[in-house]
Amino acid sequence: MAPPILKLDDIFLSFGGAPLLAGAGLQIEPGDKICLVGRNGSGKSTLLKIAAGLVEAQSGEVFRHPSSTVRYLEQAPDFADFNTVQAYAEAGLGPGDDPYRVTYLLSHLGLSGDEDPKMLSGGESRRAALARVMAPEPDILLLDEPTNHLDLPTIEWLEGELQKTRSALVLISHDRRFLEKVSTATVWLDRGTSRRLDRGFAHFEAWRDQVLEAEELEQHKLGKSIEREEHWLRYGVTARRKRNMRRLGELQTMRSNYRGHKGPQGTVQATVSDAQESGKLVIEADKITKSFGERAIVTPFSIRVHRGDCIGLVGPNGAGKTTLLKMLTGQLSPDSGIVKLGTNLEIATLDQKREDLNPEDTLANYLTDGRGENLLVNGEQRHVTGYMKEFLFQPEQARTPIRNLSGGERARLMLARILSRPANLLILDEPTNDLDIETLDLLQEIVAGFPGTVILVSHDRDFLDRTVTSTIAPAVPDAPDGRWIEYAGGYSDMLVQRKGALEERKRAEKAAEKPKTQQATASGSSKVKLSFKQKFALENLPKEMAKAEAEIAKREQVMADPNLFTRDPAVFNRLAGEMEKLRASLTDMEEEWLELEMLREELEG
Repeated sequence: MAPPILKLDDIFLSFGGAPLLAGAGLQIEPGDKICLVGRNGSGKSTLLKIAAGLVEAQSGEVFRHPSSTVRYLEQAPDFADFNTVQAYAEAGLGPGDDPYRVTYLLSHLGLSGDEDPKMLSGGESRRAALARVMAPEPDILLLDEPTNHLDLPTIEWLEGELQKTRSALVLISHDRRFLEKVSTATVWLDRGTSRRLDRGFAHFEAWRDQVLEAEELEQHKLGKSIEREEHWLRYGVTARRKRNMRRLGELQTMRSNYRGHKGPQGTVQATVSDAQESGKLVIEADKITKSFGERAIVTPFSIRVHRGDCIGLVGPNGAGKTTLLKMLTGQLSPDSGIVKLGTNLEIATLDQKREDLNPEDTLANYLTDGRGENLLVNGEQRHVTGYMKEFLFQPEQARTPIRNLSGGERARLMLARILSRPANLLILDEPTNDLDIETLDLLQEIVAGFPGTVILVSHDRDFLDRTVTSTIAPAVPDAPDGRWIEYAGGYSDMLVQRKGALEERKRAEKAAEKPKTQQATASGSSKVKLSFKQKFALENLPKEMAKAEAEIAKREQVMADPNLFTRDPAVFNRLAGEMEKLRASLTDMEEEWLELEMLREELEG
């Protein structure tokens, strides 16, 4: 094992009150690709800043190899001394670094380099900062939410860059798919301390649940031990004759440990407030168009949205997702075509820019609209502090100005507000930004179980796959031209269908290139059919998929034992590895079967 190039050990830091970090650690070796995970407010960004040397711990050891270079992705870049983005990014290069790397990175991040830094949007500033830290290819690259404000094509490009980089990585991100593809190790920051799993994020949640279950069991055993000792003190023959001071001391220690145990932070508990049911047809758009100058944003597009649909909108930044969304919801009139909204619609909107938030407003005032201490949720009067607790806010935060909240806390606050209002149509524009994994899980459950209709814009592929029933995307993903297509299913389903359509188009073009005599011969002899190999695969893949699902279920049953990881971590890790391979194989088989089934339907149609 290579020696660490950066090591944090037993880090302690407190800003008053309960410590933020209490015994946390982080060890980085050459080639590591670590994802740092934990709840919002658990100290992930602070630990990363300590690693970068930007924040000093109150105690603990910090070691950085003297020859190693470290780059940290700034949340708020300082452009004060730079006239262009190119100059800002090049300032991050060291002697001997290739300046072409800056041009290459800026181009892929959607910037020319000639932009005036003072005129950049928040997202553009973030991309400029990303180019600056990646260009030197440092020994250690510390990235805090690198995918924020990036569109899907750019996120997928960034995945490839980070997978092949020579830099050791530490990543903080809310994007599950991104973490699964890039990370090879996981550090979990929880209640001030850290634990490490030498496997990527795909294995984190199962491991976390095992750890928490084992911890809960240990706490239960400790409670039982205290009961036995107390019984001995009260009723034991020896105890009546002479108190055993050693056992008394042990009992006091056990009581202290039991009372001082800090369980994991709770989860957000919320449901959408009930609203009157909307009409069956929620939105009908017929051949709507929109252009800005000579640029077509939406060419004739038609869709019928029914009650219960959950529709995802995806595409590169600037493709027109928000424009299309506003037309579908009646906020923007189309240049031509008609949009009809259904009856009894009650709309709740979560805006990605958080424009609804006044930084000087307090949490309580924002949630109640300034109407005192109570709000109406599902027809029931609720005190604002009680409702805040369901979204993991403390009662003392009721008078806190919104400007003091982190990005994740602001997202949670907006979620609390829209869920308190009766709604049967949810409009969610980038709802996953800044949310931690646990709150994302809740939002996913809310969206998936929502009895009304949902339209959402998102760059989070995992969230789309888990929630939406159909996906609207540009017909030409790399160069949007205003044409939009609705695909059945989530983001992964869209990719499979798009790939199948592309291959079919290539086959059609190839057939068109054949001499007419060959075409006549082919058409006269027989109708195009599936090959024997394709037929065999179509018939046998469902059986193979069922076998894979059964093997996965067997391993899941064994791993459900809460003591397995503690008792035999080698077996747990072996089973986790086998499940990863089985799930990857199952995904490949499902995609192959779907492509063949689509081809069969086309040939028979």
